Amino acid sequence: MTRRQGVRAVAVLVLLFLAASGALLFWLLNPPATVSTASIALRPVSYSELEGWAATDPRLARDAFARSCTRLSGLPVGEAMTGAGHGGTAGDWIESCRHIPLSGNAALVRRWFEDNFVPVAISSQGEREGLFTGYYEPELEGSRKMAGPFRIPVYGRPDDLVDADLGAFRETLRGERISGRVVDRKLVPYFTRAEIDHFGLPHAPTLFFAEDPASVFFLQIQGSGRVHFADGLVERVAYDGQNGLPYTPIGRILLESGQIARAKMSMQAIKSWIDSHPFKSANVMEKDRSFVFFKELPLGNAALGSPGAEGVPLTPDASIAVDERLNVLGAPYYIVAKVPDADPARPDRALDQLVVAQDIGGAIRGGVRADVFFGYGKLAESLAGRMKSRGFLYVLLPRALARRVGAMTS
Repeated sequence: MTRRQGVRAVAVLVLLFLAASGALLFWLLNPPATVSTASIALRPVSYSELEGWAATDPRLARDAFARSCTRLSGLPVGEAMTGAGHGGTAGDWIESCRHIPLSGNAALVRRWFEDNFVPVAISSQGEREGLFTGYYEPELEGSRKMAGPFRIPVYGRPDDLVDADLGAFRETLRGERISGRVVDRKLVPYFTRAEIDHFGLPHAPTLFFAEDPASVFFLQIQGSGRVHFADGLVERVAYDGQNGLPYTPIGRILLESGQIARAKMSMQAIKSWIDSHPFKSANVMEKDRSFVFFKELPLGNAALGSPGAEGVPLTPDASIAVDERLNVLGAPYYIVAKVPDADPARPDRALDQLVVAQDIGGAIRGGVRADVFFGYGKLAESLAGRMKSRGFLYVLLPRALARRVGAMTS
């Protein structure tokens, strides 16, 4: 079968599916929930209602927003932004991008946001309060060849993996995707994690070999990372597809089986259990049938993360992942929540911070839901592994767009 026939077969199967359908620690413990786009509510507010706004330093978010603007400026002005209708079009945002103050102190930058944007409080399913977690960019040791301890393959995208964006067929399914492979002109589920572990992937390139199964597993959960090779080269590996099978949180499996007590549950505890149970851990990890594929990228600016779903590099402490069905990729957001202290023995501190939505995640479901990107390194890993806070979320909309949203929600 030719590639064109395969694509046609997938399109037919997707249409049939639509006709029939009718319509990080948290990652490790909870599968994603389905949230209707009709469940989001918006209410324009004043900056005085944003807790901590007067003291926040928005310069990191300013830099992140400028990177989003680089992408926005290349879009047709009429192209719709993501979100549940309140994102408007690229043209609604481009004007705001033209006068970003690329210098100046925190007060000056804060005033620029105040002059150009209106904060809008978000509610989801009738609730103002939502969940905030964290993620990071893990670092691995790698080898181009299978040698010594380097025996765990990290795969690139298979050439028989087919993705279908369901939103291209029905607007109500925007943000929903399925993946699989074509067999006898039928779209079937892709291979599971266990099948890939046991039989390999002849249709996928092996990018490198790692020595630690747990580090590869967490690389897949985080979606990107940095690889250090023996010759001193450091490269990025970024998300390049997934097998389309549902994510199963192994933290919940270990909790329910009594392997880790609830009071001690953390990402670090899960890693420790995997490392200390080499004969049991493979079976536990394979209960998560989901599997992620990667592509190699130059390291580029080492201070930034890999490109997120928006296509721009992530900014530590200023980029977040959101549910693109309900929120606007590229938009500034203000979070009122808590963040872990660098010292795990100390209590959490306030996170009253301006950020930019530049990524998405399979477990990020809901209007008041975000994953904060902490960067790379041991501190970032520690913060991301401990980040789990209830809080509030506001989107900053360009003034003209906010007026339209206000009229829609009044």
